[in-house]
Amino acid sequence: GINAEYMGAFEISWAFSIYLEAVAILPQLHMLTRIANNTAEGGSVENLTAHYIFALGSYRALYVLNWVYRLATQKHWGSYWDPIVWVSGVVQTLLYCDFFYYYIKAVRAQKSMSLPV
Repeated sequence: GINAEYMGAFEISWAFSIYLEAVAILPQLHMLTRIANNTAEGGSVENLTAHYIFALGSYRALYVLNWVYRLATQKHWGSYWDPIVWVSGVVQTLLYCDFFYYYIKAVRAQKSMSLPV
């Protein structure tokens, strides 16, 4: 990881990639909202797009759950703490929460996903 004593190009690139991954979904969510606002159905999202973004978010949410599980059950792993990875993973998962709400609501109602407009 990155520490105050040595920050080589590899460590800087690694940290940047972790931070970038955390916010890389923002342009996709923004475009999804803009497209949904311009549909004749008023907020409708294509099923394939909704499933894809849900899968991306689920991947990260399961990653965070894996960290919590390992922290709770593996004593030798309990000392693991990498703030860059943990904070970025939680931020990325939180960015998906609003989308998850509307996705799950649509799946339960057996309808196409619709965003509020």
